[in-house]
Amino acid sequence: MSKALLLRLHRWIAVIFAIPLAIIIVTGLLLSLQPLLQAGSIKPASLTQEKIEGWIQKYDPENKVRALSVDTYAGTFTLGGGRGERGTVIDTQTGAETADQNALSQIIRSSRSLHEHFLFDLRWVVTWSTVAMLFIIAMGIFMGLPRMANTMSGWHKMTAWTLLPLLFLSALSGLFMALGVTFSDPAPRGKPVPIREAVRMLAAQHDLSGLEFVRERGGRQMARINDGTTQRTYLVTPEGLKPAPLNLPRTFHEGVFFGIWGGVMNLILSLAFALLLTTGLIIWGRRTFRRRRRTRRPEVAGAAAE
Repeated sequence: MSKALLLRLHRWIAVIFAIPLAIIIVTGLLLSLQPLLQAGSIKPASLTQEKIEGWIQKYDPENKVRALSVDTYAGTFTLGGGRGERGTVIDTQTGAETADQNALSQIIRSSRSLHEHFLFDLRWVVTWSTVAMLFIIAMGIFMGLPRMANTMSGWHKMTAWTLLPLLFLSALSGLFMALGVTFSDPAPRGKPVPIREAVRMLAAQHDLSGLEFVRERGGRQMARINDGTTQRTYLVTPEGLKPAPLNLPRTFHEGVFFGIWGGVMNLILSLAFALLLTTGLIIWGRRTFRRRRRTRRPEVAGAAAE
């Protein structure tokens, strides 16, 4: 396949999938901020077992809630929620229920929904857009090495080639997540532990100030806790906490490895994707405009001659 044909396919696939790719990239950029915000706002000993049990007793005396989450950067603790439900949001400073919607938390939650489900729960759009992104990256590889140039095209090519392996792995891991590929044996499903008991298990091993969530995922009760440098994910079982099987695609795609450095890498990759899509569309637009202008000139000249 000639370089010219590869270049044409590279451009047109990007243009055809421009809107879904833009949504996926922008929401991915916003989501890449969450681990950094979460880790950077943890204050040791600020969230204790006694506080959480007190809130559970006050706001869920019948023990019906099966999930909780903490947004340390927003200073909120949520009982319940998920699947379109808001849950009971508690201010971690006052311990009182709050109706205030933290703007940043709302943006990140909405971004996650769009990033994973697109509009109207069209997951297949996300899957095929990710496949298109992989084809775009692969075709770029076969178009030759870039030349150093302080131009939009030069920056586009140098960004792509400098971060090529990481960009490809980011897109590939996203596709694996969409297809449910984990590269690990699935953990056995089990009866969920009451939230209060799950909190006690976690408190016995960790400072709860870094708690991110306890919830069911794929029929398994899971918990994630962050000590400011490392995120640990557990299966919560009646027998106690067990390290969750490593989900390599999710770990890489969400940047939850090597502490804060994984999050920094994820943010850089998100910015790179945004730069590549923006510069690529501008380059395409300029070329298209020039081509149309050239075809109009002979027509104008012919009309003037008549």
